[in-house]
Amino acid sequence: MYHSAFCSVDVFQPRMLAARFSCTLNTHNVRIGHCTKVPRNVNMQKLQHGYLFPEIEKQELMHLKMHPHANVIDLGVGDTTQPLPTIVTSSMVDFVHGLSTTAGYKGYGPEQGEKALRKAITVAFYKDLGIKPSEVFVSDGAQCDITRLQLLMGPNLKIAVQDPSFPAYIDSSVIIGQAGKFVDQAGKYKNIEYMTCGPQSNFFPDLTNISRTELIFFNSPNNPTGHAATRKQLEQLVDFARVNGSIIIFDSAYAAYVTDDSPKSIYEIPGAREVAIEVSSFSKFAGFTGVRLGWTVVPEELLYSDGFPVMHDFNRIMCTCFNGASSIAQAGGLACLSPEGLRAIQSLIDYYMENARMLVDALTSLGLTVYGGKNAPYVWVHFPGSKSWNVFAEILEKTHIITVPGCGFGPGGEGYIRISAFGQRDSIIEASQRLKYLNYQEQN
Repeated sequence: MYHSAFCSVDVFQPRMLAARFSCTLNTHNVRIGHCTKVPRNVNMQKLQHGYLFPEIEKQELMHLKMHPHANVIDLGVGDTTQPLPTIVTSSMVDFVHGLSTTAGYKGYGPEQGEKALRKAITVAFYKDLGIKPSEVFVSDGAQCDITRLQLLMGPNLKIAVQDPSFPAYIDSSVIIGQAGKFVDQAGKYKNIEYMTCGPQSNFFPDLTNISRTELIFFNSPNNPTGHAATRKQLEQLVDFARVNGSIIIFDSAYAAYVTDDSPKSIYEIPGAREVAIEVSSFSKFAGFTGVRLGWTVVPEELLYSDGFPVMHDFNRIMCTCFNGASSIAQAGGLACLSPEGLRAIQSLIDYYMENARMLVDALTSLGLTVYGGKNAPYVWVHFPGSKSWNVFAEILEKTHIITVPGCGFGPGGEGYIRISAFGQRDSIIEASQRLKYLNYQEQN
């Protein structure tokens, strides 16, 4: 039986960890030899599964062993595929060549990021929103910053997350010690407030039924559903946080994909500077998944209960745990935010969104209910009455296409599959044709 924190399916078999020595089995059925006297972190023991995306990679490798000649199309992990714009790579190359000269060499930079890049971020993404360069902390990616924020806040807080949502919010909460025991039957951890965000509520939680928590993780446009929260919805969220004295950690990694009038930043909402931290990334809009560059905004007005500015503590975390983002990556990031760079990046965004449109059309033609693909490069597909991992397995077996089981994003994702539009156009066209062979319309 394959186990995850949210779902299970009997089509996969676990594999015993390899050992190089003769040993016995411990209570976790892991082979052991010599043991130290260091106990395992009890919070790590609470994690119910391997992190979602490496687990999917394992299933892909197993499938390739069974079908070594299959042309597998990976529409699972949201990894970009289009080349970086020349203006971006040229800037990084020039910077690298400069490092081999006395005049151009640079060592450590500011832990908070280069001043020019921090200013460029405020101009490109927060114009007229009152964000100062000093409130922007450049990093090696949004996911790393999520963990740094957990370290900042500590274990003695309760969090709320969208359900479904990006699994790093919950997993990092478990590791830091915020979560209670996992309840198998519910597919949830105790001490975490799961905010149901399904189509029945326009992918936004009913805040009247949500208990107070200190932290609220909120992702818009949402991964996996692709829903971008409306201005009215975010106004409700900010009001909720203000009334409850909570802090919103707002993940806007896909904001550049918004095509309608949905807010791209939480700071478009009045009062958000007093209750919200915003995390974002160059990964998905600029193709920096391998280059690694992101940022976090912590406004001066955001205060702890004793009146101490949160920004000062986050600055200390960055200075203690981080030596600053790669200066090469920052040079590329600065080029991304130039007028020419922004135009080139917009063409990448348009490319991926056309991929999403093609996938939506193909899946809709099967009679399936399809969400997303409008404000985010993800398509969220409903398979009523089916288990997500079973649908994942069936699609992989019949079409050689990798997707992501929706239950991996939380119990609210059961019965759904997430499909990524980050792919080469030829692969998207081929995948659209293969998906039509599933004949779900006839089956349903």
